[in-house]
Amino acid sequence: MSTVNGTRAPAALVLEDGRVFRGSAYGARGRSLGEAVFCTGMTGYQETLTDPSYHRQIVVQTAPQIGNTGWNDEDDESSRIWVSGYVVRDPARTPSNWRAKRTLDEELERQGVVGISEVDTRTLTRHLREQGAMRSGVFSGDALGTDEEMLAEVKASPQMKGADLAGEVSTKETYVVKAQGETRFRVAALDLGIKSNTPRLMAARGIEVHVLPSSSTVDDLLAIEADGVFLSNGPGDPATTAHATELTKSVLQREIPLFGICFGNQILGRALGLGTYKMRYGHRGINIPVIDVATKRVAITAQNHGFALEGEPGQRFETPFGAAQISHYCPNDDTVEGVRAFDVPAFSVQYHPEAAAGPHDAAPLFDEFVSLMEKKAK
Repeated sequence: MSTVNGTRAPAALVLEDGRVFRGSAYGARGRSLGEAVFCTGMTGYQETLTDPSYHRQIVVQTAPQIGNTGWNDEDDESSRIWVSGYVVRDPARTPSNWRAKRTLDEELERQGVVGISEVDTRTLTRHLREQGAMRSGVFSGDALGTDEEMLAEVKASPQMKGADLAGEVSTKETYVVKAQGETRFRVAALDLGIKSNTPRLMAARGIEVHVLPSSSTVDDLLAIEADGVFLSNGPGDPATTAHATELTKSVLQREIPLFGICFGNQILGRALGLGTYKMRYGHRGINIPVIDVATKRVAITAQNHGFALEGEPGQRFETPFGAAQISHYCPNDDTVEGVRAFDVPAFSVQYHPEAAAGPHDAAPLFDEFVSLMEKKAK
């Protein structure tokens, strides 16, 4: 933990509504600006920090102790930490795990991520639940100023609504993840902020995954002769994704099997004619229930989204591509958690079936994607 002359260096978290939380510097010193959100996962902080979906967000961990297992070189979900800032209550003094290579504090500092510790995260989380996710800033070191100066910087920062961020986290060049064993299918995965475990799980099912930049065209998809198309998770406002939405419409017109998750769910929904809206504080964690309308089964899921599709649980609606239905919903607030088309081979869910980190209840959705491609191939 950062110290000055043996004492903990001060830091401040400043919220857009003027609320200030004091604590100690954690990770790098300086200033970070972003949207303050809370994550309820008690494990998997390394996967959370490296999830591109958290780009431009300051993540508050509701679990009181963070950093107990340190940082290893195997569990990253991308090439870097994407969160703008990090807020914890009680950071581990010494990590205890045989895979750990360094402390979380050291990794945050190494990657220049400004954090704050010793914050009353229970009070902070309750505040965000009541007031909603909002712009914020973490300040430490030379960046610390008066409350008025820091608040002015927060209010000058961009809002999440209207933010077009997928292109900032997407791969710049296409790369291929080979199938494990015999190649059964080839999938074009549009990288809007994809996590490493997603192509890994498809590869385990005999799928050769071509991960494409978010700017790819339908001709790029057709050039690799894909058996299916995958729309990944990612950050930002889905209302800004005109290109991805039009690309999805082209895929639906050609009746290529399509599967989307998280951000990809919102893009498929928009391609089918649904609207999207910004949620009050979103769903972020690995313990969020989802009900499948068709089977009534409940899955405990991993999620990270601050926007959602408009619609009601079980709602059927007509689209330019035939009939469709709101296929899944969250019983906590009736948020739309999935869409399924009936006349074209396409479906999506709002959660993360790759479960990194998280439960494995939703992993069979990748098998359902395989079944769609098998049916199309016959």
